[in-house]
Parts: sequence; C-alpha cells; structure tokens
Amino acid sequence: MRSSNLPLQSGMIGETHLNSIDPKTGHRFLSMKLVYTRHYNIGFLGLERMHPFDSRKYGRAWKAIGRAVRRLRNRAWVGVPRPVSVADLMAVHDPTYLKRLNDPLELSWALELPFLRKLPAWAVWRVILRPMRWAVAGSLVAAREALVSGVAVNLSGGYHHAKPDRGEGFCVFNDVAYLVNRLRAEGRLTATDRVAYVDLDAHQGNGVSHHFRADRQLFMFDAYNPNIYPAHDREARARIDCPVPLPTRCAGTEYLQILERTLPGFLDSIGRSERVGLAVYNAGTDVFTHDSLGGLHLSAEDVLARDLFVVEQLRARGIPVVMLLSGGYSRDSYQLVANTVIELLRRYSK
Repeated sequence: MRSSNLPLQSGMIGETHLNSIDPKTGHRFLSMKLVYTRHYNIGFLGLERMHPFDSRKYGRAWKAIGRAVRRLRNRAWVGVPRPVSVADLMAVHDPTYLKRLNDPLELSWALELPFLRKLPAWAVWRVILRPMRWAVAGSLVAAREALVSGVAVNLSGGYHHAKPDRGEGFCVFNDVAYLVNRLRAEGRLTATDRVAYVDLDAHQGNGVSHHFRADRQLFMFDAYNPNIYPAHDREARARIDCPVPLPTRCAGTEYLQILERTLPGFLDSIGRSERVGLAVYNAGTDVFTHDSLGGLHLSAEDVLARDLFVVEQLRARGIPVVMLLSGGYSRDSYQLVANTVIELLRRYSK
C-alpha cells in the first residue's frame, strides 16, 4: 500500500522557525491550533464509497497525527461547539438555493452522487450535509484561532466550488465566504483589512471567485490545472488577482519553482499599502501524483514542501493563516494532510 511510504521525518524540509511577532502590529502570536471534531466524518452504510472523495479522511488524519505527535496534537486541539445553522448560512447563500437543497435532485447535482435522487432529502441532510455544516463551523473557529495564534488548521472544509446560488463539485456550503463574512461582522477584520486567499487545490476555486466577485478587499492567488473542472467557468477565472495556470502534468520541481516565483510577489504587492488581516490557505492534496482527478504530479515530499513554503511566507510577513483541507481523491490524502500538520505542530507549537 502506497501510504505506508508516505510519513515523512521532521527536518526533511529546511527547519525555519519563524518570528511569532507581527512586524506591523507588534502582536505576539500564541501556539498553533488544530480544529477537529468527529462530526466531520461522513459515512452511512457504505454509501460514501460511491464517490472518489475519502469522506472519512478527517478522522484518519487526526489519528495519524496522534500516532506521531500525540502530546502536541492534544495541546493544539480546539473543538467545534455546534454546526453552523441554515439561518447563518443565509448571510452568504441565496435563501432560495438553501430551500432547493430539500430537493434530492439538487443535492445529487451538487454532491455528484446520482443515487441520492432515490433517497429522502432528510437522510442526505443528516448523513452528508450535517457533517459539512460542522466543517463550515470549524473553519470559522479555526479562522478566529488563527488571528490569535498565527497559524490554525481546520481538519476539514475548503468547499471552494460552492457558489452563492448553487453547489457543485462536492461543495454545498462555502466556508471561505462564511468565515470572512463572520469575521467582518464581528469586527475581527476591519473594513480596510485585506484578506489573502491562496488556493493550491488542483481545481480552480470558482465558488470563491463568484462569492467575492465585487469584493476588492479579498485578493485571490490561485494555482490550478486549467485542463480540468471547472475549466468552463471563465467568469470565475477572470476574478483571480494572480492566476497561475499550471503546465500539463506539472511535477514537483517545476511546481515548487513556479510557486516560489509567484507567491512572494503577490503577498508583497497586496500588503504594501494596507494591512493583510488574514490569509486563507486552501491546501488541496489532489495535486498528489496518485490522485485520480487532479492531473498533477507532486510527490508526498513535494506536497509537504508546498504547504510549509506557503505558511512560512505568510508568517514571515506577519499574516495570520488558516489552512483548510479542500480536495484530495487518493487513498493517501489523509496521510498527506497528516504529514503537513505534524510538521507545522513541531514548528509552531510551544
């Protein structure tokens, strides 16, 4: 089994323990936080095996992290008190769309599971949409923690294909739009604070593009495979501030070189005149070479190097970062996530 070769040792990538003080505000960040609840996992009579997405990878990642660094994991852990309510989701989603989710046909379209048409909507809400509502709530918890701790990871979320008025690509509720909306409403992000959105899932984050179509305080960096879904959504691509379409079958060395050439300049440009109050990092593992849908060819070491580079670049600039899991369609996805979180805990936990 491939996953047996995936766990990586600390120190394989350069050990850069960064300053925990925001150079612009003088705020001293606390220890990294890891947000998780068992309610994230989706499973019902084997139905989850009918989609390539591993809907139980959240719990698998949690256990893998614990096997390597149990004390650090438990010390960093933050729970999620309750799932987000449908009423709260109306702040970022059209109420008529949320009402349509009571139609099995609408659900089967959004979740890409045709058999759901034969199930009652209440069953789908309980088995699939309720865990997703827990994940959306977890993304907000993690974002709040990131503003205090500097680095926080939600072991779920990253539903970057969900649009204001429709779901698609196994994304029903957009947690990125929700957490930004709530942080602004709570005053944790001011009207002038900029938000950096860094999407490195293999699929372009078209739902985020549509949610923030007219929002000039959120700046999008998106490196994606232009030959796969949602290649049809030209309007979404036009919204990206720094689009990075990747070469066909892009492998690790080339990928990391492209990232090193583009991401630092993007972060410097958006932080030059105004404060960047938060970065949302959508860290999809479908860039992995054995992923069935991503079409890219990064090794486990490359995925780890990518994640560490992104977090280091943000922390070097004093930008708090919340990391979301997003896509990942290989049986190794949970271990790729665990590799990153283990190393982040070793670097950013006190």
